Amino acid sequence: PGRRRLWNACRYSRDGFTAAWRDEQAFRQIVWGCLAGLPLACWLGQTWGDRVLLALVLVVALLVELLNSAIENVVDRISPELHPLSKKAKDMGSAAQFTAQICILVVWGTYLIGRFF
Repeated sequence: PGRRRLWNACRYSRDGFTAAWRDEQAFRQIVWGCLAGLPLACWLGQTWGDRVLLALVLVVALLVELLNSAIENVVDRISPELHPLSKKAKDMGSAAQFTAQICILVVWGTYLIGRFF
């Protein structure tokens, strides 16, 4: 039962990644950013901690985008009509992603300024 459950969880996750890649342009953009940023984080970081911090903020943005897309899909599934609570939920998901992007800017910006200036 444990292995079967793990196998199913992996399949569901693969399906989620596939759906996000296929249907969500923002997800694809963040994936490309991570593909560029993760090797750059390993190259630029002077210590293990530096590398992890630079990489972690990129991965967090990817996670936030998956959750934001999930929220948007659930809201759209419930009802396509405009409703203040639907707008609120979608706006909060967007605000979460905006916060993740600001976090990337602050972490990478302060690291690069401290390292090179």
